[in-house]
Amino acid sequence: MEITVPRMTAIIVLLVLGISLLAFLSVKSNLFNRLSPNSDSMGTKVEIRTSQGTITVALFDVQAPQTVENFLKYVKDGYYDGLIFHRVIDGFMIQGGGFYSGMRQKTGEYPPVVNEASKSGLKNERYTLAMARTMDPNSATSQFFINTANNTFLNPGGNDAYGYAVFGKVLEGSDRVDKISKVETHSVGFYDDVPVEDVVIESIKIIK
Repeated sequence: MEITVPRMTAIIVLLVLGISLLAFLSVKSNLFNRLSPNSDSMGTKVEIRTSQGTITVALFDVQAPQTVENFLKYVKDGYYDGLIFHRVIDGFMIQGGGFYSGMRQKTGEYPPVVNEASKSGLKNERYTLAMARTMDPNSATSQFFINTANNTFLNPGGNDAYGYAVFGKVLEGSDRVDKISKVETHSVGFYDDVPVEDVVIESIKIIK
């Protein structure tokens, strides 16, 4: 069968459109995988050993590279070993990485890390890890917290335009997180929501 010029042109156009559609779907799929907390883009895994049990965490190396790099510097230094979860608010979060027992503050932090919350696409959902900071959006150093609820107000555009940078998610040990979130708390000097019985971070180690 003879193919006319108009018919050939139509076939070429359809082929071009098909290739374009495949390219678009590939880009869209890659973007989804980059932003999805359940995708294979979850990278380095760490084990947080506490006095209340072990919590295994996957870090978002791709989505929050600077935040993960900052956290891992402290991990490799053994900085967190022997510190406590010093701030625990049931239905909100558990926070650690800056104090010893008795609310003795640890020093020797690295320079603050740039806040990646706005560009990472990650949300402060239950069992995600995020960096603690002051009112300065780019002030996070060593302290982090584990969300024990879907804290949407901590995302960019919530309490402020910048949000709190998520960098990991609990894979195993969510029951330990819940257990810690239920401990009795009191005030120690100027600090509120301090566990009555220390919840010690015995160590944080890279496992993969």
